[in-house]
Amino acid sequence: MTEALSKHTTMQVGGEPKTLQVVDSEQEFFDACLKLWATGEDWFILGGGSNVVFDDELEDLNVIKVESKGIEVTQDGDFVLVKAQAGESWDGLVKFCVENGYAGIEAISGVPGTVGGSPVQNIGAYGQEVSETITRVSFLDYQTKQQVILNNADLNFAYRDSDIKRGRVGAIGWVEFRLELLDGMSVPMKSGQITNYLDKPYGSQLPLQKVRDTVITLRSGKGMVIDPRDQNTVSCGSFFTNPIVDEIRALEFPEEMQKWKVDGGLKLSAGWLIEHAGIEKGFKLPGSNAAISEKHALAITNTGGATASEILELARFIQERVAARWGINLVPEPNLIGFS
Repeated sequence: MTEALSKHTTMQVGGEPKTLQVVDSEQEFFDACLKLWATGEDWFILGGGSNVVFDDELEDLNVIKVESKGIEVTQDGDFVLVKAQAGESWDGLVKFCVENGYAGIEAISGVPGTVGGSPVQNIGAYGQEVSETITRVSFLDYQTKQQVILNNADLNFAYRDSDIKRGRVGAIGWVEFRLELLDGMSVPMKSGQITNYLDKPYGSQLPLQKVRDTVITLRSGKGMVIDPRDQNTVSCGSFFTNPIVDEIRALEFPEEMQKWKVDGGLKLSAGWLIEHAGIEKGFKLPGSNAAISEKHALAITNTGGATASEILELARFIQERVAARWGINLVPEPNLIGFS
């Protein structure tokens, strides 16, 4: 089986790979990996296709698409351990947890992609990151060809980063999360956007469903929830990570720019940097079908028929403008596969 990867990604770009194999269980997935790795050919593991941009020419690439399903729950005092297979929808897992009163990932609602991709770049939103709740990961190591169980500390999580993203190559079979039982309430909210929207004090515990509904509303307003009726959602979500600078460097930027304290310094708003480098929402290069979202300056969208090269051309243009104006190098968040 093979067909263009534009049909399997939220950005809707990408050519036809050499092979495309769909697997629906952890065993089938790991067996397919071992067989493919033994060939020495180029390979890629694809989940929901929400955090990747494939090149238009991929004739040497072999792709394994993970569609394994299953969620297991074990009670552990005032906590639950939720083990989800790699092919489960991430937002489907969040919905399941909210409906069952499991707190800890509710603010990461609406994020596209699969569970297997969540630890790789330590996905997060509105003050929560998966690194705060992940306990274990089933991992097939590319170097040793052995299946191992990695604990949270083994992954060395950082902002939108992990050892896996930094080069510990392999495949994730399932992910386990430790979530709290708080009588239908959330963990304390670390997002002013959520608490301000609901007119509640920062740090409030709120009904889980109210948090989820609020996050979906906020994300939808930015075109960050996939909606076939909205061309602004044909994207990878945020195309660049928010840069982190030390507190001295942060003083160079206007007070009006939103900044967040994180380990290592202050996180700056990449969207603000883009707009204040003279690139407006909806901007596109002449003759291109790639554009900045009309709703959020941090998203690059496919307005219809864009090529992968057009997406990358716009991304480079943004990087150059922001570097020239602010001296900041914006780092792409999605994986860029097949580009020379």
